[in-house]
Amino acid sequence: MNILVFDIETIPDINSGKTIFNLQGLNDKDVSDVMFNQRYQKSNGKTEFLQHYLHKIVAISVVLKTNDKLSVWSLGQKDSTESELLVRFFEGIERYTPTLVSWNGSGFDLPVIHYRSLIHGVSAERYWENGDGDQSFRWNNYLSRFHSRHTDLMDVLSGYTVSAKAPLNEIASILGFPGKMDMSGDQVWDYYLANDIETIRNYCETDALNTYLVYLRYQLIRGKLNDNLYLDECEKVKEMLLNESKMHLKKFLKVWQKDK
Repeated sequence: MNILVFDIETIPDINSGKTIFNLQGLNDKDVSDVMFNQRYQKSNGKTEFLQHYLHKIVAISVVLKTNDKLSVWSLGQKDSTESELLVRFFEGIERYTPTLVSWNGSGFDLPVIHYRSLIHGVSAERYWENGDGDQSFRWNNYLSRFHSRHTDLMDVLSGYTVSAKAPLNEIASILGFPGKMDMSGDQVWDYYLANDIETIRNYCETDALNTYLVYLRYQLIRGKLNDNLYLDECEKVKEMLLNESKMHLKKFLKVWQKDK
């Protein structure tokens, strides 16, 4: 079985903000300030976090597990367009038909991906298949909340109960995994404005790694892995990281081993 763990990082969609709020002529920072303020007002002071359709994707990172390979990387290049990132994401689904794994993917990542695909006109026939063209997808597809082609760990572990949902960082830390190390999601816009897309991509990769490690633990409690197989799979992650030259991945491994 092929497994594709994914995570996205986003910034305010400045172009949409200019269109909706008639903000032509303002710089990106000023437009985002208006967008955050409008959101705060509409939510009666509860949040500045923008609605899904006002997010723009700047990074998609994945962990891919196949029968003979385990790897982690960010799709595209630092200067890849959002459309190119989406195309690469869906190409992976077309090629591997993997089980998708996420943390809050149903609640955030996938809806954002849907809206951005709509805006860019990115076609993804395999992903949107619901059984009309492939009968095997009728009762197990990527779109249905309770189908296993996409496992949203936060949804499943919380029993689909909003009050029981937990942040990835805290669950990963409790389980002895590194969690977030150098930054958090609410800093992405600041890093983007500083033209530091590489740090954003690195951060996204560590989130994908944390998600994969939690997924392995989830497979343990499901009985899909016994204790020995679970430890073996964790060792494969460590072996992969040992062979990586990227400093943030080396640091991830160091923090993980230190916590043991």
